[in-house]
Amino acid sequence: MKRLWITAVLLLAGCSAASGGDVVPTAAVTAPPPGGVGEVATGLSVPWSIAFLPGGDALVTERDSARLLRLRQGRATELATIEGVRPGGEGGLMGLAVKGPYVFVYFTAEQDNRIVRYRLDGDRLSQPTTLVTGIPKAGIHNGGRLAVGPDGHLYASTGDAGERPRAQDRDSLGGKILRMTEDGKPAPGNPFGTLVYSYGHRNVQGLAWDSAGRLYASEFGANAYDEVNLIRPGGNYGWPEVEGRGDDPDYINPIVTWTTGEASPSGMAFAGGSLWVAALRGERLWQVPLSGDGTAGRPVAHFQDRYGRLRAVATAPDGSLWFGTSNHDGRGSPRRGDDRILSVSPGR
Repeated sequence: MKRLWITAVLLLAGCSAASGGDVVPTAAVTAPPPGGVGEVATGLSVPWSIAFLPGGDALVTERDSARLLRLRQGRATELATIEGVRPGGEGGLMGLAVKGPYVFVYFTAEQDNRIVRYRLDGDRLSQPTTLVTGIPKAGIHNGGRLAVGPDGHLYASTGDAGERPRAQDRDSLGGKILRMTEDGKPAPGNPFGTLVYSYGHRNVQGLAWDSAGRLYASEFGANAYDEVNLIRPGGNYGWPEVEGRGDDPDYINPIVTWTTGEASPSGMAFAGGSLWVAALRGERLWQVPLSGDGTAGRPVAHFQDRYGRLRAVATAPDGSLWFGTSNHDGRGSPRRGDDRILSVSPGR
């Protein structure tokens, strides 16, 4: 089959993908579209995050059941039910990251959102260690993404938990991106000497690094614009003073915006020269091609309305892209086999 290429204006003759989003500025970027979709696992319930173990197996969190699953050759087995999780609204068992023998989870507890570290030996979780407590919780805007950066430190995204002023309060853990050691201490070089790495966020749902080590975050807007931001240490991203592009020197503009009906961007991964952003309300997988300096080209939507709400995205060890549906989350329409994990080649 002849390969189609996405140019800066991304006119895809004969392709089902649709372009959209507002790019500031538009880069002259070329990126290939994804290949065919394969099915990895079915019969899941609100898979929120995917992370890979050194041997190639995947771990998956289920938000509402509090189960941590292990996917081995397409078969899902329960590794553990995480103690202390109190699902409700947008909260529950959410973020997941792996570093060496450690598994990190982010979840909603009785009084707060928190980050806990476990040790994984074979199929046994042990040595639970609470790293961070006091992250604001609510029925909405709990953040929840975890990821290990190229620097070896753990990053976490938090939401404002429905209280807008928290995002601008550097003494609050709400509405922030946090950066920490594997022991939960502020990482060396953090801009304020605390866990806070960036602030002015409403509800960051995705974290990803490009091949040059630049950090990007996907963020829910309110009524107008969802965002992808290029994250700078100490940067203020404007919420609640600005939603989308504000052109205010006090705040950093997003590199991409969408209307909220097009996106509600959740998980995000980098593969094949592009950011891949799962859309919940938008029910599509957005591809954002990046230039060598991190500038974004115009986004392209794939699989629109084909699989329903999409939430988790991760790059597998073999270079394929895994993404998960979220049709059992109370806002979707479950289909046969939902929820499921799917895989696709990101193109080269």
